[in-house]
Amino acid sequence: MSGFCSTLDAGRWTLRCVFAMNPENFLGKLFARGNSYWLTRFVILRLIGFVYAVAFLIAAQQLLPLIGEHGLTPANRFLASIHTQLGSDLASMLRVPTLFWFGISDHALSIFAWFGFALSLIVLAGYANAILLAILWAMYMSIVHVGQIWYGYGWEIQLLETGFLSIFLCPLIDGRPFPKCRPPLLVIWLFRWLGFRIMIGAGLIKLRGDPCWRDLTCLYYHYETQPIPNPLSRYLHFAPHWFHQFETAWNHFIELIVPWFSFGPRSARHIAGILLVSFQIVLIISGNLSFLNYVTIIPFLACFDDTFLRHVLPARLVRRAEQAAQQSEPSRINNTIAMALSILVVYLSIAPVLNLVSGRQLMNYSYDPLDLVNTYGAFGTVGRERPEIIFEGTDDALITGNTRWKEYEFKAKPGDPHRRPAIIAIPGRCTSSGNFCTTIVARSRSLPTTRFPTSRPITSGRDFTAIDSHRLAIELGGNANQSANGCLLYLPMMLSSGVF
Repeated sequence: MSGFCSTLDAGRWTLRCVFAMNPENFLGKLFARGNSYWLTRFVILRLIGFVYAVAFLIAAQQLLPLIGEHGLTPANRFLASIHTQLGSDLASMLRVPTLFWFGISDHALSIFAWFGFALSLIVLAGYANAILLAILWAMYMSIVHVGQIWYGYGWEIQLLETGFLSIFLCPLIDGRPFPKCRPPLLVIWLFRWLGFRIMIGAGLIKLRGDPCWRDLTCLYYHYETQPIPNPLSRYLHFAPHWFHQFETAWNHFIELIVPWFSFGPRSARHIAGILLVSFQIVLIISGNLSFLNYVTIIPFLACFDDTFLRHVLPARLVRRAEQAAQQSEPSRINNTIAMALSILVVYLSIAPVLNLVSGRQLMNYSYDPLDLVNTYGAFGTVGRERPEIIFEGTDDALITGNTRWKEYEFKAKPGDPHRRPAIIAIPGRCTSSGNFCTTIVARSRSLPTTRFPTSRPITSGRDFTAIDSHRLAIELGGNANQSANGCLLYLPMMLSSGVF
């Protein structure tokens, strides 16, 4: 009995010590661990600057043909319809947050996009603070929210969520690559949480979606039917079936198992980070998915700390990071902001988590107007064949059997059987949007005044009198289907045609 009492007294003493611990000391030790992520913050901010630069460069080249005053879906009409439906300026701004409520024109869209590109280059060059990153986030959110179907891809809201977190990764004013304030550890954890949701969402949507993911046959078709194949896609498409099955099983392992280790001990996190980043690099090499894979790499970089990155980054950067860590000062304000942000993200994560465990999982969906915490997924369904719509126009007054048609040849879009599949740095939203064909038909009369991102001129300045379309089934050619100059051929088969 005395032994039991002694044990009980010891347990009470231990509990008293735990509960008597100064919360400030505990939090101080916790936040001090952020001193090991100087190189991590440096790499994350450089990559977010690169992705923003690509995104704004795409916008600078494509906004006017898509949502300009004479574009396919003019943004000014879209905003006017929202205002008409809701009836007030405040309600409209809350429903569709965008700076373009204060004015929109072709000139404003162009300047806006190029200004965002210039600011992105500053971040890419190594100079970033919370103000600059908040401006970039607000600007790109403004574009996404008036982009309509053209900006409905999952990587758009993923960039917004990633860009929002990056605001809190650096000081408010100090924009130096290695400022005095140490990286906030809680924000590093929030990046890991983002990467976890991206991969788990992608993995679950596959298992719940197309049966070919469960029988390991989806990659029999994926390389041919993905949005825009590249030259390597052809070789991967004709790989042995056992190789495709192994790839599919490895995909499930990476998306459903590995992300859990991003919250583990240091060695486990490093291994998970290597696997997750290398998986995205393979996807970059094997297809053209815009900046999706680049922006997906960003949260995975939070798996690494300076003990890992010091072995792969230049010695000059490592020395500067070590010097910054020695001279760093804790910031009560930054730590308080990081805690408030964490509470907000936990609250906003409730709906995405419920969606992940739901039998009716949504893919690439936002639950708040600012796209702060979203749910993600990719390739829940894989096509078995590749239909392509080829558009042609004519300025002949009378349509006859001898009418001369000129093709709208979009950059990188499969169509010409003698054109090699492209490697593209700036994807065309006209090229890969499934809604493009419907929109073309609906706004066919505006085509002569719309500047499309085509690979060659279409008209000599006169308006088209009619538009013709051909629906082709496109297949990647085998070894015997190469032209004399070595181009990789598509094999087109006519499915249907029509004149509008």
